[in-house]
Amino acid sequence: MSKKAIFKILVDLLMTVALLFLMTYNMLGDAFHEWVGAGMLVLFLLHHILNFKWSRAIFRGKYTAYRILQTMLVFAILLTMLGSLVSGIILSRHVFTFLGIDGGRSFARTLHLVCAYWNLVLLSVHLGLHWNSMMAMANKVSRKPSAIRTWVLRILAFVVAGYGAFAFLNRDIGSYMTLQTQFVFFDYEEPLLLFLVDYLAMMGLFICVGYYLTSAIREFGKKQARKMT
Repeated sequence: MSKKAIFKILVDLLMTVALLFLMTYNMLGDAFHEWVGAGMLVLFLLHHILNFKWSRAIFRGKYTAYRILQTMLVFAILLTMLGSLVSGIILSRHVFTFLGIDGGRSFARTLHLVCAYWNLVLLSVHLGLHWNSMMAMANKVSRKPSAIRTWVLRILAFVVAGYGAFAFLNRDIGSYMTLQTQFVFFDYEEPLLLFLVDYLAMMGLFICVGYYLTSAIREFGKKQARKMT
């Protein structure tokens, strides 16, 4: 595995961790939330620099169903990330106060809320779209394929996804994504570990959605190709 590939995986891993801790909002303090958000911005820019080859080829080549899905997802993430960035700067009380921005805080709060939860879903689905590549890299490291290990990981993935679906409904995340509820409820007596487990499971759920959606699209493409031959 090349150094660039390892660095790309590291950046994606750090983005995942940053996203997870960003969802805690001020459970860990406003300053912590803002600095993690600033770090997320740096990682997001790094991610796009490392994948500039893909961005440069966006208007070239044939668009398959998978490529259309991937491109739409990238643009959706770009919009939600920009929404989080702009609203975060407006709401900042620590990192970006030197900009002296005043006003628009009510709209910024609403925008920050809806973008945060869409980021959680969209970035997780995006990660799922590339899960095959990550698994291929992992198989190269382990070198020895194992049917038992494969089934254990599949069962674990379904357990995580199942609990993630429960957590998604239990925490009423859909109402935040659709702005049916504009104020997030936090139980400050809840153990932080339980909170992180729930959100990690939700990320696992949408990683699975992205992975199996990709598998279904590619299988459909293969069937269409066989029909044409």
